Amino acid sequence: MNGQIDQRMVLLMLVGCGTVYVAFEHPPFGTALVVGVAVVTLLHLLMRGR
Repeated sequence: MNGQIDQRMVLLMLVGCGTVYVAFEHPPFGTALVVGVAVVTLLHLLMRGR
């Protein structure tokens, strides 16, 4: 890495900030959103091993 943040990192940070905001402002929707992100991440990690 040459000291610059690439576009993927900026996108991940923006999505993460948006998710945290929604989770705090609208708890029922935020909980469902966080559970969905966790499931997709787990599936991604499990499928990468193959």
